[in-house]
Amino acid sequence: MDAIYLDNNATTKPLPEVAAAVAEAHESLWANPSSVHRFGQTVRQRMELARASVAKLIGGRPRELVFTSGGTEANNLAIGGTLGEDLGGAVLITDKAEHAAVREVAEAVEKRGGEVRWLPMLEGGVVDVRALGELLEEAVGMRAEARTPEGGSGVGVVLLSVMWANNETGVIQPIREIAEAVARVRDAARQAGNPVRVVFHTDATQAVGKLPVDVAEAGVDLLTLAGHKFHGPKGAGALWMRRGVRVRPQQLGGPQETERRGGTENVPGLLGLGVAAEAAAAFVPDADAVGRVRALRDRFESQVIDGLGGMRAEAGTPGVVVNSGGSLRLWNTTNLGFRGLEAEAILLGLSERGVCASAGAACSSGSLEPSPVLRAMGVDEAVAHGSVRFSLSRFTSEEEIESAVSVVVEVVGRLSRVMPMGGG
Repeated sequence: MDAIYLDNNATTKPLPEVAAAVAEAHESLWANPSSVHRFGQTVRQRMELARASVAKLIGGRPRELVFTSGGTEANNLAIGGTLGEDLGGAVLITDKAEHAAVREVAEAVEKRGGEVRWLPMLEGGVVDVRALGELLEEAVGMRAEARTPEGGSGVGVVLLSVMWANNETGVIQPIREIAEAVARVRDAARQAGNPVRVVFHTDATQAVGKLPVDVAEAGVDLLTLAGHKFHGPKGAGALWMRRGVRVRPQQLGGPQETERRGGTENVPGLLGLGVAAEAAAAFVPDADAVGRVRALRDRFESQVIDGLGGMRAEAGTPGVVVNSGGSLRLWNTTNLGFRGLEAEAILLGLSERGVCASAGAACSSGSLEPSPVLRAMGVDEAVAHGSVRFSLSRFTSEEEIESAVSVVVEVVGRLSRVMPMGGG
């Protein structure tokens, strides 16, 4: 039985041309790109062409791009490299709906005695931009008060990290509006002679390759991306750094990536990343192609809800909830909450029928905990426990969606008849 793969926010199938580029690197471009001989420099040239392709996808310059092993390393480099080792002079502002590659780093900063301020979320999973501005102003003001009488400063940096598009719900944050708030605070600090650095990082792992991303227009300072989210290979990603933004290397051991990330580069993965970036650059502006998949997502969502129309936890309470609150979201993502059920049971039932999906919740010691993302959004716990993410790709077919609808309705309908509804 062929699987119906609706877990594309977890990873995507590499394009044939990506696989070919990876194979070519293993077969004939296997020299070390740091070697000075002609073979090594031939590989270096191909790697730099890939860098240019990735930079072009996001509207950046090749020299602003640091290749990494993926989104997680890029996020760690962005946060750790900006805050530095002396956390006494730094503030990190972020939100609880971030991917673990940011959220857990923030929690680690707190454990090390650093100052972390958590942004409140509005209904639908969008950050409260007004509150964000106030937190930035307060953080910058606190740092200014720390200046020494001698004119020195213990101020350091205020780093804001907000993801572009959520991996679980697909909700898109107002990145440009956030960047404008950052710019206002930054400009006010400069005018006041406040030396604090205000830096804006966005984890755009789910956005790049799906949405038009232009780093110059967006107004961000640091941006994370990963190739396997847009049909590239795993183990290949990048951190884009605006010119003039200082980030300390977190991985030492060589002068690679202009001394910003030590270690021999993953040439096969990076060449594949470049090919995936070129394909994404052609796909993203194609309104018809994007619209086709969005229509499939909407059809899947509505038909599942209609098919389970009789499923009610209690009088007047819908048994199926779309966990986005009506917010703008990615064209490929729907997160459905099946009230009173457990996501683990749903996923197992779907897997047995050949449908691949996922949940933000994780089973730990036999207890299924609701997703931190859904908790941060204020989703009812009875819904959060039974929430499942379905994410399409640019290659998902109508036939797959029709089959998936039938399976989801059958599996969830069966579970709703045998499991108590309305519970937490």
